[in-house]
Amino acid sequence: MKEELDKLKAVVNAIYPLKSPDFEAFSAIWQPFEAKRKVILTHEGTIESYVYFVLEGVQRAFAVDKNGRETTLVFSYPPSFSGIADSFLLQKPSKYYLETLTPSRFLRTTFHQLDELMLKNHAIERLMRLTISQTLSGVLERQIELQSYSAEERFRTLLTRSGHVLTMIPHKYLASYLGMDATNFSKLLANVKI
Repeated sequence: MKEELDKLKAVVNAIYPLKSPDFEAFSAIWQPFEAKRKVILTHEGTIESYVYFVLEGVQRAFAVDKNGRETTLVFSYPPSFSGIADSFLLQKPSKYYLETLTPSRFLRTTFHQLDELMLKNHAIERLMRLTISQTLSGVLERQIELQSYSAEERFRTLLTRSGHVLTMIPHKYLASYLGMDATNFSKLLANVKI
């Protein structure tokens, strides 16, 4: 598990480097977990029990409207944290689903383990606050893109920021993430030059 914890440490260091004893305490609460393709890790209406650190695979969070139509909200892939953040942090029922799109390997920890550790350790509490702040910043940026950008601008922004996802994620999910239908996504893919 050393290799997995080294990956976790690299991401942690990019956010807020922890001193060795603090990282040892932090790393001790994570356990390996695997899931096959198309597994729902979190269901709408359940409380998110885990925060995940993605080692392999691609996941998506999505919502389902009253007509059964899915809207993809966010993707996660290595090396990043994953989970339904608001449900996890507030310990309230999720409004969303978390699903594996490919076979996935993680490290994961529970709300109670992380909460207890944050209460005891100021550095870990700060790490999590900075992680949440970065996540909120990304959510607000995405909100502006969805409300203010044209479909082509959203497409170009995605390719500029994360062009590698075209080979990782089925296009129907990317189209949903961008708020367009699959046909328009295909047209943009064929016609837009970056």
